[in-house]
Amino acid sequence: MDVVSDAIETMRIGRPASSRLSVGPPWRFRFAPYQGAGFHVLLRGSGWLVADEGEPVPLSVGDAVLVPHGAPHVLADSPTAEGAVPFEAAVPAADGPVEFLCGKYRLDRSRAHPLLTGMPDLVHLPADLGRHARLRAAIDLLGGEVRGDGAGRETVITSLLDLLLVYMLRAWLEDHAGGGWPAALRDPEIAAALEALHSRPAAPWRIEDLAAHVGLSRATLARRFTALTGRPPMAYLTWWRMTTAARLLRESDLPLLTIARQVGYGSPYAFSHAFKRQFGLPPGLYREREPVA
Repeated sequence: MDVVSDAIETMRIGRPASSRLSVGPPWRFRFAPYQGAGFHVLLRGSGWLVADEGEPVPLSVGDAVLVPHGAPHVLADSPTAEGAVPFEAAVPAADGPVEFLCGKYRLDRSRAHPLLTGMPDLVHLPADLGRHARLRAAIDLLGGEVRGDGAGRETVITSLLDLLLVYMLRAWLEDHAGGGWPAALRDPEIAAALEALHSRPAAPWRIEDLAAHVGLSRATLARRFTALTGRPPMAYLTWWRMTTAARLLRESDLPLLTIARQVGYGSPYAFSHAFKRQFGLPPGLYREREPVA
């Protein structure tokens, strides 16, 4: 199992949305807070991203920006947010010198993976030559599709948007390997432990079993795993089991007993008790409610 893919699949609901806009000066658009993740790719021209906190960020052709937590911000032709209008009120300029692609991913925050929650509010990925080649290729492909009218265009765009999210996350992980989850995924033993828990959540794991599986002592595994992921191994396993169960409740019609067994619980009662402790709702009620996004 791939932990990054799991982190995305666990949270994602629905399909991503995107829009392309060409503008001419002056232009200044505000993006309201959003309970998901957003992104921007500058396809032509230059501009600025102005967050409510922090210094304005200059943007050049090919730059990508990921907004993992839907934080409010402004895209503008100058490093100021004053006078910005809602993006929904933007008036396109067919021959405008600036063109950008904006989009949103719907995410269920009740199933937020710590890999994503630990990211900063804004991730700027400049179009540096020789870096993140696959991200650059995905941006080029996406830019071409949104301008065209080829057969299957909508399917291709949706697939490329999913690909873009993965490549933006990869780029951030590669650029921030000093600690936390980026370091956890680079640590051979901790990455192996995470892969084991993700691939076999129903297994009767004990800390000594997991330590033996990755070739570490119990104390070393517990110390390194906790320092890098923010949770002890067995606490992470419980969280992952419940998060997996939440996704199955929302995305399948499997009975509670089947879901309980798939995440390592022998009875619906024990499963329901653990699930309610994690989500504040019994499994049946959680299944009926609309996701928070």
